[in-house]
Amino acid sequence: MRKTSLTVDEEAPLPLLPNNYANLVKAKAVSLGIDPALACAIAEQESGWNAWAIRYEPAFYARYVAKQALTPTEKTARSISWGLFQTMGEAVREAGYKGDLAALCDPDTGITWGLAVFQRKLALANQDVPRALLFWNGGGNPNYATEVLARVPKYSNLP
Repeated sequence: MRKTSLTVDEEAPLPLLPNNYANLVKAKAVSLGIDPALACAIAEQESGWNAWAIRYEPAFYARYVAKQALTPTEKTARSISWGLFQTMGEAVREAGYKGDLAALCDPDTGITWGLAVFQRKLALANQDVPRALLFWNGGGNPNYATEVLARVPKYSNLP
């Protein structure tokens, strides 16, 4: 039997582990003036800290995307919630994102654009956090704001 060995490229960056995601979320949230504990609570509520989470939203497709003059692939991608923040593809396009929507599963990209979209929801809600959370959720869960806000204390004391 032939032995094989693996080599490790010491220059290659290590993948972020879920416990590191909170630090990245907090840093980006602070830079945007968003409460970092709130941002972490949203990420936990939305994806359970799974950066690769995706979910097709057929009702969203029918209501907001189906009649747009887009390719079938782009229509479908805009109707998927992506990454840690489960940000809708349509929402990031409206916020100015031009890249491949699947890249929203990259933690850095997904956090950056998820928080940019949430910042827009906060502005729309005149900084009223519970209302912004309902805008973020799209009304599918009337208890969404309460559920997210209940998670905030868990992240309030993180360094």
